Amino acid sequence: MIRQLHPEDQTYYEQMDTGIEDDYIAAIFPYLVTGPNKMYGLFIENQLVSTAGFTIYHSVYAMLGRLRTDRRYRGQNLATEILNNVLERAWEHSEIQWVGANTQQSNIPAQKVLRKIGLTPRISLQSATTTSPNQLADEHAQWTEITSLSKKKTLLSEQYVQPGRVFPYECYYPFEAKTELFHDDEVATWRFFENNQCDRFFITKYDQKKYHYLHVVYPFQDLFNQSGLWATITHAHNDSQSQFEEDVHVWVDITNDQMAKLPNQHPFDLPSPWNLYVDQR
Repeated sequence: MIRQLHPEDQTYYEQMDTGIEDDYIAAIFPYLVTGPNKMYGLFIENQLVSTAGFTIYHSVYAMLGRLRTDRRYRGQNLATEILNNVLERAWEHSEIQWVGANTQQSNIPAQKVLRKIGLTPRISLQSATTTSPNQLADEHAQWTEITSLSKKKTLLSEQYVQPGRVFPYECYYPFEAKTELFHDDEVATWRFFENNQCDRFFITKYDQKKYHYLHVVYPFQDLFNQSGLWATITHAHNDSQSQFEEDVHVWVDITNDQMAKLPNQHPFDLPSPWNLYVDQR
């Protein structure tokens, strides 16, 4: 039996043997089964043995995730069964236009399941994080901050709202860049910075995924050889750091081309890259 999970089902989840220490699902279970977050469980004889779910963004996007299977029940294709069920449930929402899943490149079992249910790989991004962006800063003039909402929207439209273009909307969550992704009230809170030649810009946004993050979005490939870029990122990082007693981490999504140009002495932590899979229907 597969059914939607609710806050009162947390005990069932806690009784699963997932083999995962410090599992974020267990820590924030009530949040993951309410509001735009949907989670489903596959039960055998009243025991929860596999889970999957999705989160809806701006009514039109659904990101799959929360795939877990009790170790005592693995090898029975339960993960494939429940994730395929959840995929169809996501498409039942009438406004949904896009469904995807983001998983680490090292997570081979999850990628196999995604391929089995028909999703195809779209892009691989390296999540590079650091608390010391100043190590990349130079002495060149900082970039100019853009405060005009109309200009912010124009830059987003010109650089991202194109067929197949992916936008790192949150840490861990890149989406195809449709107009519906960029709501005015949210874009207004994002900081935009432009160089003196007005041919390069980047975005910083606050995010929290266990840690505080300054999420940097840079739509060009020359991330490590633009004068003043990292000095400006360092300035924005200092602004964010002043708001919290804990460290703020800079997170920037790096493409394979950008990875090849990383400075030899860089300050980044580089875990396994994240691969975005998309349902092409």
